[in-house]
Amino acid sequence: MPISNSYIATSSSWLNMVERRFREVAERRIRRESFASVPDLIAALTEYVENDNQNPTLFVWSATVANVLAKITKCREALDAPH
Repeated sequence: MPISNSYIATSSSWLNMVERRFREVAERRIRRESFASVPDLIAALTEYVENDNQNPTLFVWSATVANVLAKITKCREALDAPH
């Protein structure tokens, strides 16, 4: 399936989860370290992910429908406001 050229909002929940995962890996595994080579970095990342995946935690969506709809309304108002 070809990649679509459609617009994906940066606030998309799946994209937020991907960004959160990258931030977590950076903070817990690669920040403040130096690696002698790219293969060493890849090995460190692979080891971290394999270990982290041993104890997965379920993501529980905590936003209520009312909160999501309120944010959408607020965003629409901001977009419709004269600039």
